[in-house]
Amino acid sequence: MTNEYRDKDSGGAGSFAGTTRKLVPFGGYYSSKVPGHDPELTETGPGTPMGEYMRGFWHPVCMSLELTDTPRFIKILGEELVAFRDGSGAIGVLHAHCVHRGASLEYGAIQEHGIRCCYHGMVFDVDGTCLHVPYPSGEDKEAQKFACSIQQGAYKAFERHGLVFAYMGPPDKEPPFPEWESNFTVAETDELVPYSNYQHCNWLQVQDNAADNYHPTALHAGKNVVGGAYQGTTFDEVGAASMEVAPDMQFVPIHQGRGLACAGARRVNKDRLFVRVQHQVLPNLSLHAYTSEDGSARKHFSRFHIIRWTVPIDDTNSKMIGWRVMGPSIDTRGICDKSLVGYESIDFLEGQVAMRRPERFGEYKLEDLPPIPDNHRERANYKDAQKAPGDYEAIISQRPIAVHALEHPTKFDAGLYAFRKMLRDAVRGANPAAEAANFAEWLRTVDAAPNSYCSGNVLEIAEGSTPEEEVARRRKVAKAVVAILTESDKMKGDARDTFVKEKFAELEKTAVS
Repeated sequence: MTNEYRDKDSGGAGSFAGTTRKLVPFGGYYSSKVPGHDPELTETGPGTPMGEYMRGFWHPVCMSLELTDTPRFIKILGEELVAFRDGSGAIGVLHAHCVHRGASLEYGAIQEHGIRCCYHGMVFDVDGTCLHVPYPSGEDKEAQKFACSIQQGAYKAFERHGLVFAYMGPPDKEPPFPEWESNFTVAETDELVPYSNYQHCNWLQVQDNAADNYHPTALHAGKNVVGGAYQGTTFDEVGAASMEVAPDMQFVPIHQGRGLACAGARRVNKDRLFVRVQHQVLPNLSLHAYTSEDGSARKHFSRFHIIRWTVPIDDTNSKMIGWRVMGPSIDTRGICDKSLVGYESIDFLEGQVAMRRPERFGEYKLEDLPPIPDNHRERANYKDAQKAPGDYEAIISQRPIAVHALEHPTKFDAGLYAFRKMLRDAVRGANPAAEAANFAEWLRTVDAAPNSYCSGNVLEIAEGSTPEEEVARRRKVAKAVVAILTESDKMKGDARDTFVKEKFAELEKTAVS
């Protein structure tokens, strides 16, 4: 039988909009032509639409442990940079190539103030000011004149809980740093543990994965591995059958289109419902609730467990960098392993990173770690990855830059498509509230500490008597949870916490009526 269908326009410049393809057995010929990627959303270099949008926000660019006694070469948003901490403790993030003759400052010497270029000895402060020019003796005026005529490209930077953040946009448009819920913590016992994981692909497909709440059902379920060949913690990593249940998803734009609430309702058993809300924030931040929830006990308004930025390195490489939140208030099962959280290491899922089964580093030196592999098919653990692929393998295998025009989405992909549209609207100015300048102004109105919708909730709500009633109940509850969080958004701290918990208790009583 021969069938035909017409591709839908993905909105990208490289789409095959309107082309007709035949559906025939062994018809690879008809789908062998690969269109281009979507440059509007995927390319982030200087001058690109997405690159200019992203430069209106603060981004983590490396971990503090990467700042040693030598400069750290990094690449962010397609720009070659060096990061360092000088002798005074100030953080520098400078263009890598010396403004004098282009030698890389990665070979420079860190000074008490600033960094000295190895080639001719120019010294630059962390703000790019030229502090010293090594002219011959007696020509001090000439040296001073030259120093005043040059400036090294520099970006404002600071450290926070083991991460280095930089602002790479126009200096006169610097936004407040977003202190979500006052420094990303909601309990005194919380600890922000930094990590950074390299991804050999475009930033957007990594960010897409954060909005894809359906994939754990297949990708992280041990029952889907033939012969139990998987290694380590890649599968069944949450130790909770509830995370392997296909969720009913509701995706709700929030904060005037600056973010997206992704609410998934999963049935734990016939008496309890697990509703997990993840919060996506433009352009590249995602806030995740507890990853190890087993649903064994009633729980209302459990908060941050993973805080993650997806930072473009260039158009075909990126990094997941952020904090793993640890403490008894969030890790109620006590299964997180701080010793496995760090540079190219994460405790809850080995398949998140390019290097699998790292040693339990504890206090380690950066130079002691194995190099990040350039080619994932040449890794020593490639066959293990084939038997038990994780997020890393699934994401990077979509091509170095995923081709949106070739995708055939289902309804459970709605979250990532909604987020892509929000990005596109922000870049094009179709949603003024999400433009970088207005986003910054919004942060100022909420004292740079907006509330997050991120939460994990185990509600005592009985299963519906029929499959149809159960589906309707799950969807009703997920929508109600987001509505309660929206109603609470004008509150802060303990007052909000009390309000939400009381409303969730009421929801448990009314959901079955």
